[in-house]
Amino acid sequence: MKFSPLRLARTASVIATMVAATALTPVLAQDAAPAAPAQDAAPAAVSPEAVVATVDGAPITEADLGFAAEDLSQELQQMPPAQRKPFLLRVLIDMKVMAKAGADAGMADTPLFQQRLDYLKDRSLRRAYFADTIAKGITEEAVRAAYDKSVADFQPTEEIRASHILVPSEDEAKAIKEQLDGGADFAELAKEKSIDPGAANGGDLGFFSKGMMVAPFETAAYGLSDIGQVSEPVESQFGWHVIRLEEKRQSAPPTFEQLAPQLQQQLLMTSFDDTVARLMEGVAIDIPDADLAAAVAAQTETEATAGDAPAQ
Repeated sequence: MKFSPLRLARTASVIATMVAATALTPVLAQDAAPAAPAQDAAPAAVSPEAVVATVDGAPITEADLGFAAEDLSQELQQMPPAQRKPFLLRVLIDMKVMAKAGADAGMADTPLFQQRLDYLKDRSLRRAYFADTIAKGITEEAVRAAYDKSVADFQPTEEIRASHILVPSEDEAKAIKEQLDGGADFAELAKEKSIDPGAANGGDLGFFSKGMMVAPFETAAYGLSDIGQVSEPVESQFGWHVIRLEEKRQSAPPTFEQLAPQLQQQLLMTSFDDTVARLMEGVAIDIPDADLAAAVAAQTETEATAGDAPAQ
C-alpha cells in the first residue's frame, strides 16, 4: 500500500512517539542499574511511581522521565545511553522550577492557558489510545506474516559484480585494454589510471542488476559471460570504460530484519487509518469556513486516493 505525504505527516508524530517510547523506556530504566551478577538475571522492574528526585518537595518520577523521553526522542538518539537519564532529569528539574514561577505569576489562570491544557490533554489521550488500541496489535507475528506475504511472489533476477577503469578518451581506454591483455593487474591499473571515485578500491562497483547503470555500460557488462572476462572499451556520458566481470548471482529477497521496520510502520499506518475511519462513523463535523472545509475535503480525498493506489 502507498501512503501520501499528507497521511504520513498526519500520523508520523504519534507513531514516532510510540517507537521512541518502546525503544527508550527500557534503556532509561537500565541506565543507572548496576551490572547483573548473573548472565541470565532479568533486569529489575522499575515502578512508574518510583521517585527519582524532588524539587522543593515536588516529586519527579520514573513515569515523568518516560513522558519526557517521548517529547525529546530525537535529542536522546544523539547522545550515549548513559547520558540520557541525567539529561532528562535536568530537563524535568528546570521544568518544575519554571512551572512554579509561571504559576506564581498567575499564568495558569488565563483562558489561553486552559485552552493549551485542553489541547495537551487531547494529545495525551490520543497517544494513550494509539498505544493500547493500535500499537499493541502490531506484534512480531503480525510483522512476520506481512513479511512472508511480501516475499512470497519474489522473483530472483540476475545480478553481476563488475569492476571498471574509467578514462577520458578512447585512446587511453584502448591502451589500458592492451596492458590488461598483456597480463597487467586490473585493480592496480584502476588505482593508477581511473578517474572514477571508486578507483581506490580497484574499480569494484559491487553487485548491481539491470536498470541500475547507464545503458552502454550495462549492455557491455551484461554481455560478459565468463568470470574475469574484460570488455572492449565502451563509451558513456562519463567517459570510456574498460569493464571486468567479477561475479554472477541470483538476487535474494530482503531479510526480515531489513524489512521489519518498514513493514511495522505500514501495519501501524493501516491500523491507524482503519481505526480512525471506524471512530469517524456517525461523528458530526462542522467547519464554518467554506474554503477551509474544501481544503480539508481535498486533502482527505488525496489521502484516500493514495491509499487505494498499488505500491510501487
